[in-house]
Amino acid sequence: MKIKEYEDKYIEDVKNLLVELEEYIVSIDKDELDKVHPEYRERMAILDLEEVKNNNGKCFIAVDDDKVIGLIMGCIFPYDEYDYLDYKCPKRGEITELIVSKEARSKGIGNMLINEMEKYFKSLGCEYVLVDVFAYNDNAIKFYDKMGYHSRMYRDIKKID
Repeated sequence: MKIKEYEDKYIEDVKNLLVELEEYIVSIDKDELDKVHPEYRERMAILDLEEVKNNNGKCFIAVDDDKVIGLIMGCIFPYDEYDYLDYKCPKRGEITELIVSKEARSKGIGNMLINEMEKYFKSLGCEYVLVDVFAYNDNAIKFYDKMGYHSRMYRDIKKID
């Protein structure tokens, strides 16, 4: 198994991983708000990779026997006017996707992908890394906790009748 930078020849594997993650998110969504749109498989990978390209980001993949078994995408988004007015966080990177295929989990691949992305962010002067985690994804929350991440904000939701 090897961690390397994304190459276009792996686009179908990336699409499959994104669908696997989205199907999992749908299965644990207690609010039943998420769905796998019919165009998700064909469009989401392209949109994610475009976001990476346009925001000083990277996509690293874990490849085993020429098959992608994990990926991480991250960006360095520019600050907007609101950030400058009320936020004093130094330069930060943001993990936008982290997926390890179901059959490859618990083998340290997620750790390796995060370490690679953190190394990239650090090389560009980032001091912090942000990641959004779906509140019902207990496995991901535990994983990020073990990697030294912690909650800084909470976003609450309420259904109104």
